[in-house]
Amino acid sequence: MSIEITPLHPLFVGEVAGADLRRALTAEEVRDIEAGMDRHAVLVFRDQMIDDEQQVAFTENFGAIEIAAGNQLKSQNESRRISVKLADISNLDGQNRMLARDDKRRMFNLGNQLWHSDSSFRAKPAKYSLLSARVVPPAGGNTEFADMRAAYDALDEATKAEVEDLVCEHSLLYSRGTLGFTDFTDDERQMFRPVRQRLVRTHPVTGRKSLFLSSHIGRIVGWPVPEGMAFIRDLIEHATQRQFVHAHVWRVGDLVMWDNRQTMHRARRYAETTHVRDMRRTTVAGEVHTAEQVAA
Repeated sequence: MSIEITPLHPLFVGEVAGADLRRALTAEEVRDIEAGMDRHAVLVFRDQMIDDEQQVAFTENFGAIEIAAGNQLKSQNESRRISVKLADISNLDGQNRMLARDDKRRMFNLGNQLWHSDSSFRAKPAKYSLLSARVVPPAGGNTEFADMRAAYDALDEATKAEVEDLVCEHSLLYSRGTLGFTDFTDDERQMFRPVRQRLVRTHPVTGRKSLFLSSHIGRIVGWPVPEGMAFIRDLIEHATQRQFVHAHVWRVGDLVMWDNRQTMHRARRYAETTHVRDMRRTTVAGEVHTAEQVAA
């Protein structure tokens, strides 16, 4: 059966039929999925009852796997539920117990509820993210996606000219600081020192421009911080208007794959202290810098 993609939103997001992620893909199937990503930016694969090894194998069709920042935060003595090749996007500890409300890991993960692009805080930001639903809560916990290509297209010409050559600094320290989370060690502060990214990106295949926005942004290079952050807030408000956004309601067995170069996303709230949400993410590492990484 060949792969077919049905649009789920007028601007982006497609649902894939004809793919079984438990088996090895053919070269043609990989090309079809990549072409679907270039067109739709977000792809939904339903009823994929895969394990961790199968998720890793599927992900590796599209590039090298990036080790998640959350994994790097864990101490060497802390037990892990899953392989370091997967980011543990859950509310569970190493013994599969729900995290306490004041647990540092839970506080850190609340940053996922802010609009962001995965790994924009890395010098080479992530290409694709792939999130697999193993256990979902009875309500809440959806993931929303915003089409940053359409958001760019909708800017007026004066704003397009203004943003064209702007460079921003990104760091996990900025996004977590927005929520009042400042419990970082000196090593973590060094690990997450700011990197520079262009505010406008051009897709290497389609040539479409998009806004590269994220809650990880802490300043626009060369601008006073308050002025720059007020402008970034305005751009994020523009880019996350309802016409640019799709909300994915999770079912067990869903795998959603998105292009971090063309989208932002955020998780939505759910009852974390009473219901389990077990999601596992693999990330395809980025291959290029968007801006020269130089000292401020």
